[in-house]
Amino acid sequence: MPLILRVDGDRWRTHLRDLHDHHHTLVPVVKGNGYGFGLARLARKAQWLGVDTLAVGTYEELPEVEQRYGGSLLVLTPWRPFNPMPGDPRVIHTVGRLEDLTALAEHGRTSGTRPRVALERMTSMRRHGFTAAQLREAGALVARLGGVQVEGVALHLPLAQSAQGTAHLSEVERHVNDVVAAGLKTRRIWVSHLSEVELELLGQRYPDFSFRPRIGTSLWLGDRGALSVRATVLDAHEVRRGDTYGYRGRSAPRHGTILVVSGGTAHGIGLEAPTGEATLRSRAASVARGGLDAAGLVRSPFIVAGKQRLFAEPPHMQASMLFLPSGVAVPEVGEEVACRVRFTATDFDQVEIS
Repeated sequence: MPLILRVDGDRWRTHLRDLHDHHHTLVPVVKGNGYGFGLARLARKAQWLGVDTLAVGTYEELPEVEQRYGGSLLVLTPWRPFNPMPGDPRVIHTVGRLEDLTALAEHGRTSGTRPRVALERMTSMRRHGFTAAQLREAGALVARLGGVQVEGVALHLPLAQSAQGTAHLSEVERHVNDVVAAGLKTRRIWVSHLSEVELELLGQRYPDFSFRPRIGTSLWLGDRGALSVRATVLDAHEVRRGDTYGYRGRSAPRHGTILVVSGGTAHGIGLEAPTGEATLRSRAASVARGGLDAAGLVRSPFIVAGKQRLFAEPPHMQASMLFLPSGVAVPEVGEEVACRVRFTATDFDQVEIS
C-alpha cells in the first residue's frame, strides 16, 4: 500500500492563481523533488498559470521540464565550465564569477548564439555571486566583449524575518545601487525570499526596475490545508512487555501494539536535515529529542488517535514500525493514518489531485 499525497485540487489551484494574480512578475521555482509533487507536474502547472519564466535548481533537472513548459528556463545553480556550453536559447544561465562570464562571452562571440545570463550579486547569504567591485568588472566585461545577453541581476537572500517585514530592504537597496554603478543596461532584478511588504516598497522606490520574485514553497505549499498525506496500515501485532520485535530484536517496553504502516526511508521518512536552532525554546526541544533518541524512543511523523506515535525501531526502507501503548485504539489493516512530512524531502508513491 502506498504513501499518498492527496490534494484538494480546487483549493490548491485557487491558491496558485491568487498568488500569481498578486505577483504578475512571479517566477515559479521547481527543483529537487518538485516539493513532493514532482518536477514534471509542476512544470505543466506553471504552463497553466501562464508565466513567462520557470526556475529550476540544476541543469540536470532541465530534461524533466523543458518538454512540459514552453517559456524561458532560469537555472538557479551558477553555470560552471564543466557544464555543457549553452545551446538552448530558452535557458537563462546564472553567473557569479568573472571567469565563467568570460567563458560564456567568448563562446557567444565564436558561436553567434549570445547566451542569456543572470548576473548573481553576492548577498549576506554568501553562497554564490559577484562582490560589488566584481559586478562593476562584469559590467565592463560585457560592454567590452559582448557575446552574452544580460537578463538581469539575481539576489538570493537568507530567510531573515522581522516584525515589520523589512529585514532585507536596506540590503536590497544597496544591491540595486550596485547594479546602477556597474553600468548594466538591465533593470530586472531576480529576487528570492522577499516579503510582500518589501516587494511593494521596492516597487514604489524603484519604479524603473522590475523585481521578479522567484517563489517555490509559498506557491506550491502555501495552502497546507489543501494538502493531506496518508499512510496505510499494513499490519498490527499485540506485544507484552519484554516481547522482542524488529530487525534489532528490541524488547517491548510495556504492553501495547506494534503497528506497521507504509512509508520508510525510501520515501524520506525518518530522514531529517540539520536545522539552525535560533531560540532557547527550540534548543531545549532539541535536547529533549536527543534524550528520547538516547533511550531508543524517537517520535515518528505518523499520527494515530490524534498523537504522533513513537517509532518502535528506526524506519525500514518502505515501511515503519510504530509502538502504540495499551489503551490506544488500533486502526484496522487497510485504514489510513495521517502523516506529517517535510514535503521537500519526501517522495510519495502516489499524488492524487482532485
